[in-house]
Amino acid sequence: MPKTAPVILGVAGGTGSGKTTVARAILHAIGKQRLAFIAQDSYYRHIEWKGPEHFARHNFDHPSSIDTELLVAHLHALKQGKAVDAPVYDFVNHRRSSRTERIEPRKVVLAEGILLLAEPEIRELLDFKIFVDTDADVRLKRRILRDINERGRALDDILRQYMETVRPMHLEFVEPSKRWADVIVPEGGENRVALEMVAARVEELLQIAA
Repeated sequence: MPKTAPVILGVAGGTGSGKTTVARAILHAIGKQRLAFIAQDSYYRHIEWKGPEHFARHNFDHPSSIDTELLVAHLHALKQGKAVDAPVYDFVNHRRSSRTERIEPRKVVLAEGILLLAEPEIRELLDFKIFVDTDADVRLKRRILRDINERGRALDDILRQYMETVRPMHLEFVEPSKRWADVIVPEGGENRVALEMVAARVEELLQIAA
């Protein structure tokens, strides 16, 4: 258990922006033994789908689709040096699985998700807020490749969802939330200078908290 309250970092940005690459760079710079990772995507609310039409109408990109109450409770617990059992979301069947993932407290808690900075309750818990800002065309290409290769989805379905919910919700919630960021990282993981600056800032926060 950490002797001092952990430093909580938040990495936000649009779908396919490169948040995961930035998170991995932070993990590499800070060290796995000092970092606990928690993904906002794991906290999608569990829904018993009534059929394909019910699923097709669901907006996964609105803040209400996330169990923010549980995520906030888990962040509070980690900040207090307590382990949590995070939900595991099944992105193929689009429901919360019966498994959980044990997350032990560490000196740094790294939270990642498109809507992190859009939620005031989460923002208040973040010691350092990062927004990954990447061109929309690049983000869409990455999302298509991910959803086809990792989630077995059809191209038509991906594009329909993008136009009906992903893009509108990005413009309404995700893009405006970058005003809350302490640092904006253009082009995600390709920006080595920005990543080095972020890692240096995290080390400063750790020294202050020590």
